[in-house]
Amino acid sequence: MQGIEVIPVEGKSAQKEFVELQYTLYRHEPHFVPQPRMAVKDLLNRQKHPFYVNADVELYLARQDGKTVGRIAGIYDRAHNRFHEENAGFFGFFECIDSQPVATALLDRAREFVFSKGATVMRGPVNPSTNYECGTLVDGFDSDPMVMMTYNPRYYPTLLEGAGLRKAKDLLAYSSHAQKIEMSKIDRVADRALKTNGVTVRPINMKNFQGEVEKVWEVYEAAWARNWGYVPMSKEEFMLMGKDMKMILKPELVLIGEKAGKTVGFALALPDVNQALKPAGGHLFPLGIFKILYYQRLVKSVRVLALGVVEEYRATGLAAGFYAALVRNARKLGFGECEMSWILEDNVLMNRSLELMGAKRYKTYRIYERN
Repeated sequence: MQGIEVIPVEGKSAQKEFVELQYTLYRHEPHFVPQPRMAVKDLLNRQKHPFYVNADVELYLARQDGKTVGRIAGIYDRAHNRFHEENAGFFGFFECIDSQPVATALLDRAREFVFSKGATVMRGPVNPSTNYECGTLVDGFDSDPMVMMTYNPRYYPTLLEGAGLRKAKDLLAYSSHAQKIEMSKIDRVADRALKTNGVTVRPINMKNFQGEVEKVWEVYEAAWARNWGYVPMSKEEFMLMGKDMKMILKPELVLIGEKAGKTVGFALALPDVNQALKPAGGHLFPLGIFKILYYQRLVKSVRVLALGVVEEYRATGLAAGFYAALVRNARKLGFGECEMSWILEDNVLMNRSLELMGAKRYKTYRIYERN
């Protein structure tokens, strides 16, 4: 058997190998949801995607016996390090056959890259930051991931730990059903919080989409800044993400809270477009786009991605106002299954609140690290 070779991705042929490897490795995984190849390529475009303005990234392929058997990205995120005043590196887009030597070689190569940039710790996986898909699934392999959540084979945690990585933080996903949530108590708390604080909650105005996204960006920076793993997003990066979501969002599930014309919070839930993407198999043409459009009409599940308020209103119960409005609107639109994710394992208030509302923890994702 030949040795394992880990090489940088250079040229269009290697870039295609990098993208295609996941589809090949997961072809027998029943719960894998192939993302459109075009979207994956756009996210990996280091010349055009705004994330890379503030990050140094190197992509690598692992080869053995003439075959591509793994991939990884080494990521040095300057925006993260400036904000947190640390020298952290990251790895992402990790995919690998069930081979400890291959996994170790990939992770060692990513570690060498980020350490050469000055990092003293490496965390991941993040694809390419916590603002996108991140974490390794360690519990809950028996169902498909929802929109913008990851899926991986069961052997990945073993490979990562075998390469010397240890748990940094767990990210939790909760499941509920919009039509079955008991709302009487939640409505009372929500109505009281909104009235006491003089806050109104409304759907996003699609006719002024760019202006609305700018308001949300300002709240995002203020409301999430103290969260573990928070990575500041440039306005250009945030606007691009908003543009991508615009194609699938429902205005009634993107809520903005205002007081005297000032935005004080927002909530975002997206229909689980993964249910429409899966039949397309990662292809848009020639028939993939028609499959997506057809199945998108049948989607009745939703994921709550974000719900946050600025710090001065954090202890007022205002979050309940957003949650109650989301549930009411989801019911009107006919949505049922609902995922709330991801929630930090040590966010005691949010975890307890979800459990009191009847939500069940059903998936766990893990961020690993190595000094």
